[in-house]
Amino acid sequence: MTQFRTLDDLGDIRGKRVLVREDLNVPMEDGRVTDDTRLRAAAPTIAELADKGAKVLVLAHFGRPKGERRPDMSLALVTKPLSDVLGREVTFIDDCIGADAARAVELLSEGGIAILENTRFHKGEEKNDPALVAEMAKLGDLYVNDAFSAAHRAHASTEGLAHVLPAYAGRSMQAELEALEKALGRPEHPVAAVVGGAKVSTKLDVLRHLVARVDHLIIGGGMANTFLAARGLDVGKSLCEHDLAQTALEILDAADRANCTVHLPYDVVVAKEFRADPPTRTVNVHEVAADEMILDVGPAAVEALGDALKTCRTLVWNGPLGAFETSPFDAATVALARTAAALTKEGGLISVAGGGDTVAALNQAGVADDFTFVSTAGGAFLEWMEGKPLPGVEALERA
Repeated sequence: MTQFRTLDDLGDIRGKRVLVREDLNVPMEDGRVTDDTRLRAAAPTIAELADKGAKVLVLAHFGRPKGERRPDMSLALVTKPLSDVLGREVTFIDDCIGADAARAVELLSEGGIAILENTRFHKGEEKNDPALVAEMAKLGDLYVNDAFSAAHRAHASTEGLAHVLPAYAGRSMQAELEALEKALGRPEHPVAAVVGGAKVSTKLDVLRHLVARVDHLIIGGGMANTFLAARGLDVGKSLCEHDLAQTALEILDAADRANCTVHLPYDVVVAKEFRADPPTRTVNVHEVAADEMILDVGPAAVEALGDALKTCRTLVWNGPLGAFETSPFDAATVALARTAAALTKEGGLISVAGGGDTVAALNQAGVADDFTFVSTAGGAFLEWMEGKPLPGVEALERA
């Protein structure tokens, strides 16, 4: 990985105006934040900069206002929740550009923290408009990007500012990049990847990228059904993209050429209807009836997957093995996650996971804290797994 500057490289920043791009796009209900994970992730960088005497100016988007001012998408709503997480006062500034915002920044004390209004209230944000970048830059002396989850977007506040101000990675961004480097950049082999989810079509680029880089590729979720069908098995009423059978076979051939072992389930949990706790049976993949659907990986296959992980040094995970939101089809995901967590705690495995469903599944298994690193980024994590460049990261590398 190309080197990037971190907060350790800042020097004396007392009195300096630091524009900090964070991800404060938190879920809210009835005016209350229902999940403060992103606020807690932002807290260490904000607190460290404030403790060093900087004027900390937090940039973020909130919702999709499409260039219009919308009170229901104002970051004023997030000011108190962030203040509560930090345990210190946070003020709100009603814009992220302009003379009024500049005056408010001037009045902010050394070590003070302010949230600037939603960057997406300006149409130029998502267009990465140089004029908007220049206006934002007038408010700051330095730029810190701490929002990996928005790094796949080349927007004014995520990429543009890094080219016009001295740019640094915040602590959350730094942790993400260092973890991803260990997972796929320069990993310890053997490397395993778990890729799950409903459809192969959403993960084609991920699979193509991984087969050349990992030693074991574990395919789960509805995706596995497409691969089983491509191999000539009858998957009954299971979710399956039959039109991608040839693509699935091409991926399997590519894996063979790269000496990557692809793991598909050989026993599965099936039911005649998809609902909570229906009658189920565990069968060999060759025994799925025409009126049944595959909803989880079977226990024998999960045990074999656990044995495979015991031979590995690195694991990257994106997506559940079964329909984990509905009992009892979370069993395989929970069991394998607990195996991976135990191996990590023993010091034998570096485990990195990411994506919304994956985080939810690891939390459900009670092991999220036991993985080496769990990324809360969705799109950015997926694009990294696809091997795509992330503009927000590349801008820091060039800085």
